[in-house]
Amino acid sequence: MIVLDTSAVLGYLQNEPGCDIVAAEILAGQGSICVVNQTEVLSKLCDKGMSWPEAQKALSKLALLAEPFTADTALEAARLRPLTRQHGLSLGDRACLAAARLRQCPVMTGDRDWLLIADTVGLKIISFRPSAH
Repeated sequence: MIVLDTSAVLGYLQNEPGCDIVAAEILAGQGSICVVNQTEVLSKLCDKGMSWPEAQKALSKLALLAEPFTADTALEAARLRPLTRQHGLSLGDRACLAAARLRQCPVMTGDRDWLLIADTVGLKIISFRPSAH
């Protein structure tokens, strides 16, 4: 199992460079998403002009396991705040990381800056975006 952050799901849906890496996880049935990030994905799709039904359909086709935002997830996300504050991670970012920490599985993101905090948060973090040359 791998937890996908908002940028990974949007990158896949928008056919961004590196989306084949996200696709491999989704097609293998290994992808999950925290419901906080699910909210972000749906919101951003609607912001880009998709209707609510279209956005829901696009996300549901991916058949991602929805990771609930439980009291334990909330506590873990709060625990991550001092570890990630200097890197500017949002609540959605920390919700994703918290879900992965609780499941003890890797995270996939398009935010290459997350690679800098992998050791700090104790997670394997994979960037789907190709490195800039």
